[in-house]
Amino acid sequence: MRFLVPALALAATLPLHAVDWPQYRGPSGDGKSPEKIMLPAGTTAPKQVWKAPSEGGFSSFAVSGGKAFTLCLKEAEGVKQESVVAYDAKTGKELWFAALNFPKYDGGGDSGAADNKGGDGPRSTPTTDGKNVYVMSSQLVLTAFDAATGKVVWSHDLMKEFAGRNIQWENAASPLGEGNALYVGGGGPGQSLIAFNVKDGSVLWKAFDEKITHATPVAATILGQRQIIFFLQSGLLSVDPKTGKELWRYAFDYKTSTAASPVVDGDVVYCSAGYGVGAGAVRISKEAGAFKATELYRIRTNKPLANHWSTPVAKDGYLYGMFQFKEYGNGPVKCVDIKTGEVKWEQPGFGPGQVILVGDKVLALADNGDLVSFEAKPDAYHEVSRAKVLDGKCWTTPIVSNGQIFARSTKEAVCLDVSGK
Repeated sequence: MRFLVPALALAATLPLHAVDWPQYRGPSGDGKSPEKIMLPAGTTAPKQVWKAPSEGGFSSFAVSGGKAFTLCLKEAEGVKQESVVAYDAKTGKELWFAALNFPKYDGGGDSGAADNKGGDGPRSTPTTDGKNVYVMSSQLVLTAFDAATGKVVWSHDLMKEFAGRNIQWENAASPLGEGNALYVGGGGPGQSLIAFNVKDGSVLWKAFDEKITHATPVAATILGQRQIIFFLQSGLLSVDPKTGKELWRYAFDYKTSTAASPVVDGDVVYCSAGYGVGAGAVRISKEAGAFKATELYRIRTNKPLANHWSTPVAKDGYLYGMFQFKEYGNGPVKCVDIKTGEVKWEQPGFGPGQVILVGDKVLALADNGDLVSFEAKPDAYHEVSRAKVLDGKCWTTPIVSNGQIFARSTKEAVCLDVSGK
């Protein structure tokens, strides 16, 4: 498995401090890092390794082979364009960039965390296997770039080749890498979900007549079955990675935008959206060889469990993350029982940023640029550290790779040393 095994095998042989982060939400696609890091307590910021300009959008980082990849706005042919950028992970030096297309401009601003405008630029995050970098543009063009040079290896325009159907604010989902395949959505009838071979871009399978959302699919093993779970306008759809065969469905409302990925914890799958849609969870079972999704709860309001675009993380049966809708600048993080939807505690002061899980602590990037860590415990909120690390609007997921935190805003990118060396 090209994307997952190298990182996890490395984690098994080293003292959990040198792992690549190859795609959106990490080596396992669940927002969890197997590394051990050391964050200064209190208000002291971690040591800055480098900081570099990185304008526009909310793309996160993928890190592999000593390079860090993200999408931002770069000037090409006299115009700022959606572009993939490769940085030297150790120095922040820009190694290469490649323009993707002219992004859709929504007139949004970057005046600060309390500004609710989306701003300009890409939302998707690159995926890499170390050899190539795979990027899905806002206009549904999937391209493989050589990681060393930035040269195009192969490319597919889903709009032109697969009768694609884009959505309001255009694509924000990232390609999901698993084994020798990339999984994406955005095609037309009979080919709305597609698995591509990472080596040459050939189609492994295509199926379904589904309309996409802004949510990135996830890979998980449930009851011994590896599966890819898409969060679509019809709801959750789980498929067999090898064949695309449907395993189970869960109907879920859609309105305006669904952007947070589903979260899997054992045999429970949680999903949520803003705009009054709310949240729900299902338990997956298997009867007579067939999978079945049984609803555990369904809350059809923005409070208490809407996730606008912030995907929570799961630990020991509890969700931790930004459960809020349009609470810019000060919205809370919460701890939620994934099986019941009960809120155990909440703490304001974050806005719709993003979280990951590192060991027994949640690492949160608040939308004002504060990097916060707190204990993943259901009894109460226990903050460990909080320090300002970025200027600009931060609706982007921070990552941990090889003892370093990589994070970015609409203005800049930063690398912080948390290796403890």
